[in-house]
Amino acid sequence: MGFYKLVKQTFERERKERSQLYKKRLVEWRKTGVVERVAKPTNVARARELGYKAKQGFAVARVKVRRGRRKRPKPDLGRKPSKSGRFFSPGKSLQRIAEEKAASKFPNLEVLNSYWVGEDGTYKYFEVVLVDPNHPSIKNDRSIAWIGKQRGRAYRGLTSAGKKGRTA
Repeated sequence: MGFYKLVKQTFERERKERSQLYKKRLVEWRKTGVVERVAKPTNVARARELGYKAKQGFAVARVKVRRGRRKRPKPDLGRKPSKSGRFFSPGKSLQRIAEEKAASKFPNLEVLNSYWVGEDGTYKYFEVVLVDPNHPSIKNDRSIAWIGKQRGRAYRGLTSAGKKGRTA
């Protein structure tokens, strides 16, 4: 059995058993900001499947997104409230929203992909793999240099989460 397969199984086992480590992580993550840069991926095997490499030019950010339907603000006094109500479902998945939040926080980086790392009653947590298209090590790597020609991938639905949500 390969190393990354073993890492993947361990991560899955922790999640299913709701181990102490998993619960401790969620408590820590809940206290952090919405978008936090992390030194290395929580689930290395999954990050590498999605194109992450442990070299300069790659970054990983953990993003928390509030679960459930979105909430519109209350109507101002004197204005008639809309008939559609205060809660609505956006046409995007929570994962895609997480990618867009990471792209907004780091405007000089491009979103390569993202993956789920945890959830509690209030938030879902995703780790977003980001790439610096202007870094020399990225420009010289033929396998990832194509990202220099694409701008705003997360906003245009070009990541895997974005492609899943598109119709037709």
